[in-house]
Amino acid sequence: MSSNGTEAAIQAQAESNPHKRPLQNSPHGKQAQKPSKRQRKKDKKHIVQEGSHEEILLTDVQNLLASLKASDDAAPTEDGVSETTTQETALPELGTELELEVVELSSTGDGLARRKGVPDEKHVYVVPFSIPGDVVKARVVRHHLEEGYTAADFLSVIAPAPYRDDARIQCQYFGRCPGCQFQMLSYDHQLRIKREIIVKAYKNFSELPPELVPTIGETIGSPLQYGYRTKLTPHFDGPPGMFRKNVPKKPLQACPPIGFTPKHSRTVLDIEDCPIATEAVSEGVDCRAGENEDGSSPNENPAVPAEVECQPGRAKDVLVRIDTPSHVDFKTCITDQKAPATEWIDNFRFTSPAGTFFQNNNSILSPFTAYIREHILPPPAEGQKPIRYLIDAYSGSGLFTITQSSLFPGGSIGIDISEGSILYARRNAAANDLPESRCRFVAADANELFKSVSEYDPDETVVVLDPPRKGCDGNFLRQLLRYGPRRVVYVSCNVHTQARDVGVLVRGVEGVKRRYTVESIRGFDFFPQTGHVESVAVLNRVDE
Repeated sequence: MSSNGTEAAIQAQAESNPHKRPLQNSPHGKQAQKPSKRQRKKDKKHIVQEGSHEEILLTDVQNLLASLKASDDAAPTEDGVSETTTQETALPELGTELELEVVELSSTGDGLARRKGVPDEKHVYVVPFSIPGDVVKARVVRHHLEEGYTAADFLSVIAPAPYRDDARIQCQYFGRCPGCQFQMLSYDHQLRIKREIIVKAYKNFSELPPELVPTIGETIGSPLQYGYRTKLTPHFDGPPGMFRKNVPKKPLQACPPIGFTPKHSRTVLDIEDCPIATEAVSEGVDCRAGENEDGSSPNENPAVPAEVECQPGRAKDVLVRIDTPSHVDFKTCITDQKAPATEWIDNFRFTSPAGTFFQNNNSILSPFTAYIREHILPPPAEGQKPIRYLIDAYSGSGLFTITQSSLFPGGSIGIDISEGSILYARRNAAANDLPESRCRFVAADANELFKSVSEYDPDETVVVLDPPRKGCDGNFLRQLLRYGPRRVVYVSCNVHTQARDVGVLVRGVEGVKRRYTVESIRGFDFFPQTGHVESVAVLNRVDE
């Protein structure tokens, strides 16, 4: 059995101005400039999104500042009485190079540091590519005065932390490309950090007392730590005026840099190879090199990398061949976002448009879906009905609906707002020989989800949630509580919004009697070398 699917899609995203302004952009000192009227208007409208990188960083900075203040308040003076230092230390001008001591790691993957030799400064410096214990040289980029921190660019390591080993780094762009933060760490250490990220998420965002949050399990690692990522989204700068209406578009005179935009920069970093990408994707990233298929040079035809087609019998077009016990899979690289991309999870085959969401680390999907299978059913309990039904909210192309369907004799239903995703989910069910009586899909807004499953007895039902990074909205959580399924398995790529939502399900909401307890929480490392971690929380309904 062979697959003519793709290993990944490389989506080229044209950006006329990829740089986004932060909440505060006013430097401190002589270089301070008065913000423009347009900028003041933008800043006034800025709202920090729940669960965003910005909110997570601000929370960690504020917690560190509070601990520093508490430490200073508790420090006795020579006469034995504690006092607080009120003198304000002037911040360095933009562009200043500093020596910083990293004291903590933010859940964003950035180091939180203090200026070396300035112990009285109540200010935090945020430095990427650094870890606690490092002394680093960094350049001041931007002061966020109201938030109490300064963004800085990493320059070099002056004195490494004991567990930092730069010999582990496998990427020539590390320290400039924003994609990875942890290549200098052992993989076991990375997994410990990711467990701590989940611990902090529930401490800071769930609003639950510690006794209601179970001990976070050890993070389950990825079988591949490099060469795992099946999709990348490189950027490039389009020609001038490309987004202006009624303006003639000027063609590019040469192939632009294609890659990723470093922090605090407007310039795309040209990437020829990405070691966390699969072999097929790496070939696609660098396929602009050499001659085009028509014999012309890339500079004569500057465009997004061309799609590499793969068909049975055309071995010259096959980039990577994967042999498994059950099938042979030909991995190719495509750039057409609408083209079908196929992945195998054990004996399950999934196809979806390359530009839509599918998990980006195929190597961990087998142990991941096995873990869900082991935990999706509650332990047998006397007097309780057996579980018969599965509701897969935010089902996408059917990952959980299909892989878990054998456990539910009454049937599984996947629900998603995207009709396109539902179309592919139905095709995937058919491709895996699952009749509609066992596995069906409905296109519906999640806020109207439970109208589609009125025939499912909640005492016999498990709900799987896998929402986007923003998590579930309040209306959906209220609906879920009203329906009251026996068990909920919450899968999330953003443990902070997961913690917020789980807190709602445990506390309950006014006017609804249902609530839940948390049985277990465990992380999965879908993105080794980075600060990202996924989490699975298992909840049981409280029957009072």
